[in-house]
Amino acid sequence: MRPWVHRVVPALLTLAGIVNLGAASTRAAETDFATWLAGLRTEALGRGISQSTLDQSFANVAPIPRVLELDRAQPEFTLTYAKYFARVVNDQRVLRGRELLKTHKTLLAEIGQKYGVQPRFIVALWGIETDFGRITGGFNVIPALATLAYDGRRSNFFRGELFAALAIVDKGHIAARDMRGSWAGAMGQPQFMPSTFLGFAVDYNGDGRADIWTTPVDVFASAANYLAKSGWRDDLTWGRAVQVPAAVDRANYGLGVSKPLAEWQAMGVSRREGGPLPARPINASLVEAEANGPTFLVYDNYRVIMKWNRSTFFALSAGQLADRIGGE
Repeated sequence: MRPWVHRVVPALLTLAGIVNLGAASTRAAETDFATWLAGLRTEALGRGISQSTLDQSFANVAPIPRVLELDRAQPEFTLTYAKYFARVVNDQRVLRGRELLKTHKTLLAEIGQKYGVQPRFIVALWGIETDFGRITGGFNVIPALATLAYDGRRSNFFRGELFAALAIVDKGHIAARDMRGSWAGAMGQPQFMPSTFLGFAVDYNGDGRADIWTTPVDVFASAANYLAKSGWRDDLTWGRAVQVPAAVDRANYGLGVSKPLAEWQAMGVSRREGGPLPARPINASLVEAEANGPTFLVYDNYRVIMKWNRSTFFALSAGQLADRIGGE
């Protein structure tokens, strides 16, 4: 999880703010970690998690100070859209995305057909999340989640994710020692939180494991399944950059306003390069990247990307990266 990306998958987390690391958390003040862990193990057993999974998962587990440092010291999101976009949608990533789209052409076409998701969007999200699987996080997920669940600041959320991670191990998808991800528990090449994994991860090759860490076919199918179940339409793109006349009232901006393309056209909105909008019966919303920043008309698929990650910067960049990877 990069500090400049606000992750929500599907309702992951936006953790920001500076807190004094030396201050004892409420949970830590109430009970020591060993006592807390014993209670959690008892609850896990009651939830059907096996004793062997608990023994495997919690062997020598202890709070990780670095996880708490990262949780408390995340800076506010201060990058401008232009700087964010330059980091995320650079020429190197576009070229690599095109290479991988070609390399996995047959597989991505099959998965895209099955789930109704254009392959370029699968590749784009893969690229933004982990640079196509290159950077997936260096933390053991279960100790990291145990640290955050014990800490108390967002204990209920992370306790739920911890139980989900234990269920993944218990189902045989991955060994606890191999379950690695970000400090906040986002896992594998698509950076799914454990609860997201349970809801959307796919064992596409039928080997009994949904492997989002090392098996490309499972990574692609899991990402496509998430998008499909979140309302994706493969007869639409995500949106497009536009020019908006100064006379258009600011009340027309935002996802809360949706109008047919023909209505936007009548208001003088045009493609960024000056051409007319598509002549299709599609509703769209006018979104500004930031104050006085680039403006876009976005469709329902943009809203699906926002379920993946609730950052406007992320969603706009993902859509444009998909377009460039696909050669549009």
